[in-house]
Amino acid sequence: MTSEWDPETVFEMLGSEEVRKILALTNTEPKSAGELADHLSVSQPTVYRRLNVCQEHNLVREETEIDAEGNHRKVYQASLERVTFELIETGFEVNIELRHDPLEDEAFTQ
Repeated sequence: MTSEWDPETVFEMLGSEEVRKILALTNTEPKSAGELADHLSVSQPTVYRRLNVCQEHNLVREETEIDAEGNHRKVYQASLERVTFELIETGFEVNIELRHDPLEDEAFTQ
């Protein structure tokens, strides 16, 4: 999925070191807010604020994970695939590519 974005919004989001680290940490495997807070050495409320920004722009998706004892927890997985910036006459053009969730694609075909 590819979409065009307002450059100022993207610059502001990716200007946050915590957002960049959250995207990197959740790129290969889902992580809980607690795990992210531990990795980033910040509070869970700070992580949740950054996750909310990422979710509002579809850069991460929330999933429910069930452990061996049947306990549920929310984990977060990066949806961001690629960001490109192009310098044009009037400023910047930003293009963001997001990964598709195969389970969501399956739900649309049923």
